[in-house]
Amino acid sequence: MDILAERLDAKLREWKPAVAGQVRRRVAEIIELADQDMLDVMRSRTVEQEVLDLLNESSAR
Repeated sequence: MDILAERLDAKLREWKPAVAGQVRRRVAEIIELADQDMLDVMRSRTVEQEVLDLLNESSAR
């Protein structure tokens, strides 16, 4: 298994259910867009900050 997939799997079991649910939904959206070759490279700063906040929360525990 890819190291990223292994890390995601471990984190999904570690995070609170609400956080894990949000991550699952967002990853599913990204997969859907990638399957349709519709990913844009531009990132939303708000989304980036949310991800950083989630990572900080999980590492603070």
